[in-house]
Amino acid sequence: MVNTNQIRSLISEDVFDYQQLLGCLAGYAKPRDRIGRLLRAGELVRIRKGLYTFAEPLRRQPLCRETLANLVHGPSCLSLDYALSHHGLIPERVAALTSVTPGRSRRLRTPVGEFTYQRVPERQYAIGITLEQTGKDSFLIATPEKALMDKVWCDKRFAGDKETAFEPYLRDDLRLDFDRLAAFDLQRVEAIAAAAGSRKLHNLARFLLALGRRP
Repeated sequence: MVNTNQIRSLISEDVFDYQQLLGCLAGYAKPRDRIGRLLRAGELVRIRKGLYTFAEPLRRQPLCRETLANLVHGPSCLSLDYALSHHGLIPERVAALTSVTPGRSRRLRTPVGEFTYQRVPERQYAIGITLEQTGKDSFLIATPEKALMDKVWCDKRFAGDKETAFEPYLRDDLRLDFDRLAAFDLQRVEAIAAAAGSRKLHNLARFLLALGRRP
């Protein structure tokens, strides 16, 4: 009988999918039954359908929450409040894992944490994603420009129908660091606004362009 230590020796990653798990149980006529027993015993943890991790004592390193955010629902990348905090654009430390996706919006509660995903149009989603590395883990996260554009697009409370509305919104509501905003890549900002075809994002792009020209 294949035990969890044997599965651990065959799978190098701490997070793995159903097909990898089946490969370790090829000798079983009913591998799903064996997986069910391992889950009930707490030796394996189902993060979501088709995605698993080992019980904590068998993990080789702490789980990377950012990498998990990419895996739990995809395609997706970290953005919105989490990315704004990650890039130092807002003063608050944001613990919640917030992402954008070209798929449907979702909030997923899993045994390893809660993840939220906001839908943005696919043409907008694809611009301004970067790959970051932390130790052995890597994850997709929005650039500062994309994180802000996504935030503004997703914030239905703010109409953004006038360029003059952006300064109080960005400074007082979002509490953004304006010195960082002035250093934005304006070509990227304009590319995202053009791809989105959004009046609100075009107004934001014009505001950021004017901000960059201030003495």
